[in-house]
Amino acid sequence: MAPVTSTQDQAALTARARDRIDAARGRLIALSRAIHAAPELAFEEHTASELTTELLEAEGFAVERGAGGLDTAFVATYGDGDLAVGLCAEYDALPGLGHACGHNLIAAASVGAALGLAAVADEAGVRVVVIGTPAEEQGGGKIRLLERGVFDRVSVAMMVHPEAFEVHPADVATPAVARFAVTYTGRPAHASAAPHEAVNAADAAVVAQVAVGLLRQQLTADCRVGLYVRDGGEATNIIPAHTVVECEVRAATTDTLGELRRRVTACFEAGALATGAQVAIEQTQPPYAALEPDPTLAGYYAANAAALGRVPGARGTRTVGSTDMGDVTRALPGIHPMIAIRGAASHPHTAGFADDAVSPAADDTAVDGALAMAFTGIDVALDAEARARYVDRHRARTRRA
Repeated sequence: MAPVTSTQDQAALTARARDRIDAARGRLIALSRAIHAAPELAFEEHTASELTTELLEAEGFAVERGAGGLDTAFVATYGDGDLAVGLCAEYDALPGLGHACGHNLIAAASVGAALGLAAVADEAGVRVVVIGTPAEEQGGGKIRLLERGVFDRVSVAMMVHPEAFEVHPADVATPAVARFAVTYTGRPAHASAAPHEAVNAADAAVVAQVAVGLLRQQLTADCRVGLYVRDGGEATNIIPAHTVVECEVRAATTDTLGELRRRVTACFEAGALATGAQVAIEQTQPPYAALEPDPTLAGYYAANAAALGRVPGARGTRTVGSTDMGDVTRALPGIHPMIAIRGAASHPHTAGFADDAVSPAADDTAVDGALAMAFTGIDVALDAEARARYVDRHRARTRRA
């Protein structure tokens, strides 16, 4: 690594990173808008993944497609420094709503940050690694990549997530979450001629929903239970023999989540007991852990975002949605700040936010997110103490693996 010995030298690197990102602004916005225009669900993000890797390859990154055995995951690498700065690109959409969580902006911001860092990779002594992470909304893509060693390639990991407001990265709280499907199996019968011969699977689901509704009164404020009936019958004159309920439980900590899931499971078992139906409960994705943002990364990012005019309001914990980035931050230093689409009138997972995510203000969000992460990568690379700590921790982690 070429020595950087002064504030003036650091400012020069920052300026070069900014120039590279500014020069790529049109391509980053085009990438964001193209992903937004072709929404793809978990593990089906073939177009988004290919658009992202094509841009990175054109900018000199070495790209490995199908990383970790996931067709729509990738790893793109530039440079050979001992500090590997990871940037997570999400690009999956929501059923029926498209990019109502703004993952198109997440992908563009991470690619932009990677380009900025690539411009100074030799001088800063960094290896820039973009990890394409499918299936954040449903499926736990990052957890699967963690388990398969893909995140062993990076020392730290960053991403930014769009919202209607700015949140300091140290203040972002994402609950732990577990999702599962509950299947009731009963016995069908004609609803008029022989209802006494039936075991009503839909009734089992109703009993369970009433039990969950009553349980909510006894839950602490950090707990959430969400569910819907995915399959509840075929016709009014056929008593349903098959019903499926999709359920998720969220809590501030993994321990609380385990206790909440036990209590909710008892509600579903009560539905089976009351009706005589059989019940089967199947986990539908890996549980997500709560975020543990790294304080050094968070501090540098917050300062860089503020320098771009992105200053959060009053400090304090802001609870947002759950994310598989939580598991990443438990395994290695990482951050997941929320960055505002200025003027957005809606919040994620709404049709209004899908519109916000392709607005001119959203374009600015992607570019500012790229700048803030690139500058943070430079800060960490030039902070001798933090750099040594991250590199040493990375080596220890990969030795254990």
